[in-house]
This record gives sequence, C-alpha cells and structure tokens, in this order.
Amino acid sequence: MAISWKGVFPALTTPFTAEEELDLDLFDRNLDLQVQAGVHGVILGGSLGEASVLTDLEKEQLVRRASKRLRGKVPVILNVAEGSTRQAVRCAADAEAWGAEGLMLLPPMRYRSDHRETVQFFRTVAAASTLPVMLYNNPVDYKVEITLDMFEDLADCPSIQAVKESTRDTANVTRMINRFGRRFKILCGVDTLAVEELSMGADGWVAGLVDAFPSETVALYHMVKDGRMEEALKLFRWFLPLLEMDLHPKLVQYIKLAASECGNGTEFVRAPRLVLAGEERERIRGVIRHCLATRPLLRGELHPV
Repeated sequence: MAISWKGVFPALTTPFTAEEELDLDLFDRNLDLQVQAGVHGVILGGSLGEASVLTDLEKEQLVRRASKRLRGKVPVILNVAEGSTRQAVRCAADAEAWGAEGLMLLPPMRYRSDHRETVQFFRTVAAASTLPVMLYNNPVDYKVEITLDMFEDLADCPSIQAVKESTRDTANVTRMINRFGRRFKILCGVDTLAVEELSMGADGWVAGLVDAFPSETVALYHMVKDGRMEEALKLFRWFLPLLEMDLHPKLVQYIKLAASECGNGTEFVRAPRLVLAGEERERIRGVIRHCLATRPLLRGELHPV
C-alpha cells in the first residue's frame, strides 16, 4: 500500500495486562476505534508504544495482528529505534516481512551521531527494505537533530518520504517547505503544536491523545485543513489541557490514564514505568474528568476511511 503521509497517524499505545503481557483484545479494540474515527494510518512501537520494553517477538505479534485486523484499510507503520545500524537494518527487513507498510525511523539510540554518521545510518536502514520511510526528528528527547543539510543529503533517497517534525520549532515547517518544496511530507509530532503546524503547511499529525480522543483529533485536523479556524480554535482550546500531556516524560502513563477514563484502554504499563499513584494520579485524572465533563459535541465530523 502506498502511503500518502497526510492526515492523522496515531502513535498507538501498547496495551498490557496487569501481569505486563500484551493485551491483544484491547489492542484490537483501539484499532477499531481509530479506524472508525477516520485516522489515516497507525504507528506501532513508538515512544508512546513503549518501544524500549518490547521484544522483537512482541513487535511481530503487533504488526501481524494489526495488518490482519485492518485488512488494508489504513497502513501499518512500525517504529525503528535501535542502537546499532545492524539491528536497525534487521528490524526494517523484519517489519516488511511481518506485513508493515511503512517505517518510522529514529537516529541511532544512545549515541549522538554527527552529520555524516546520521545520514549514512538513514541511507543504510532505508535500503534494507522496500518500505517508505518517515524520519523522526526529535532532538529534544533523542539528542540528534536531523538538520536541513542532512535532508539535502538524503533527498535522492526515494524511500525517505516524510518527517515527523518534533523539534518544537514551528518555523521548521516553513524552512522545510522553503528549501525542499513538497519533496518531504511533514507531519507534526507534538500535539500542542498541531494547529499551528497544520496551518503553516504540515501535511499530517502523528498524534498521542488520539488514543483517548480519536474523534476529536480527526475533527481538529479536518477543521484546520478545511480552513474552519474559528471552529478549530474552539475545539483546540478545550483540547489543550489534554494535549499538554503529550509533552511530559510520563506521557505514556498520562495518555493511558486518559484512555482508561474514556473506556478505550487501561492504565497498565511495563516496568520500569509504574502506574500513576497518589496526588499525581488524582491531579491528572482531574484534568481528564474536567475535559470529559465539558467535552464538545461533534456534528458531522467523522471522515471514515
């Protein structure tokens, strides 16, 4: 399946049981809810998906199950976040064999690669499969920035097609368009910046709170892209206290709690993460419940795939 790299791409949480095993029934439920809301693709095994604690076998289970469940309705994309080029190459090749239709690719983990090393890493991994690739540019959390000059050096790689823009610098959308036109599709990777970046020409949104609020996320995307900014800003102002959870180091726990409160998931995480407790849990749950109590009524906003 060709990927347009436009629209809403949920960074799916990985549901666990109380015993820290994969909860595949809940995984299926979330997939169904996302597709019903009109998302344009799903991303597995990202930061929000607790990639660092998933085994290769579990990644395979998730990719195969999602591919079977979705039956080509929307593309399944697997995140590749590895410390060595050799392991990233293997992961990319495996993803294709398992049925993934695209890759999201981070720079090398745990090593701050320079320009030459970063470009070579991306080239080598992209060549390991025939899948289209979205690079993940998040220097805030992962310490390596994919600079404009790096994109220049990668522009002749046809499989590198998009970027998840998470630099937190909204002007980077305009810099990319000014320099490369539409060579690379741009997807906002920070929930709180989605309205601004979509307004400035970003093509899509890799979203986090979509795991709890899929209909609102998809509606907000379409409002902005349709130029209905008064409606978009009204929805965004309601949504912002929730979207800010995407910026916290405990975004996994916060978003899983939100999904649980919405009936879309549970709070279970895999150690070393721990389920929220005490004052912190009550404070975050208070934000979620206030937003649920004031949740806007969406009319005619669903865009099924």
